[in-house]
Amino acid sequence: MGNNAQDNPFGPDAIWAPWRLEYLEKIDDTARARPDAGGCFLSDYWARPQDDEKNLVVHRDEHGFVLLNAYPYSNGHLLVALGEGRGRLLDYTPEQRGHLWGLVDRAMAMVETALEPQGVNVGINQGRAAGAGVPGHLHVHLVPRWGGDVNFMSVVGGVRVIPSSLRAMYERYRLCADRPNSQR
Repeated sequence: MGNNAQDNPFGPDAIWAPWRLEYLEKIDDTARARPDAGGCFLSDYWARPQDDEKNLVVHRDEHGFVLLNAYPYSNGHLLVALGEGRGRLLDYTPEQRGHLWGLVDRAMAMVETALEPQGVNVGINQGRAAGAGVPGHLHVHLVPRWGGDVNFMSVVGGVRVIPSSLRAMYERYRLCADRPNSQR
C-alpha cells in the first residue's frame, strides 16, 4: 500500500520519527526487564545537577526534580521523580511519598502558570505491564491538555502535533520555576 490518502484512507503506512532512534538505542534491555536495575536516565540526571539545563530539568530540590519529557504526549509534558529510584510507589516511605507529591504540586503550579491549559492529566505507570518505560525509577507524568489537542491529526494520521520546541517550553517553565506558589 502506498503512502498517500488515495491508497490508504486510514492514514500513512509509516510516520518517520528518526529523532526517536537515539532514545530507543539507549534503552537497556536488562534495566527494562529488572525493575531494580540501575543505569536509567532519571538516576543519571539526578547525579549530574550541573547538566540540568541540557537535561531539561526545570526544578530541583534536595529530594527530587521536575523535568520536561523529551518525548512528550503534548506540549509541556513534565516528569516528576525523587532522586532515589525505586520501582513502586509503596517502596518509598510515607515521608518520601510526601516529598514526591510536594514536587507534583510544584510541577502543577508551573504548568498552570506557564501554559494555562484547560486540563492536566496526572499519572504514574508503575511496572512494565502498566506502560512504565523506566520501571526501576517511578515517576509522575503531568500532561497539559487543551480542547482540540487531539484532533484530526491524531485520528486520521495517528500522530500528535507538538506546536512548540522543547527549548521554548524549558524557557517558559524556568521563568516560573522558582516561584513557590505559582498561580495563574
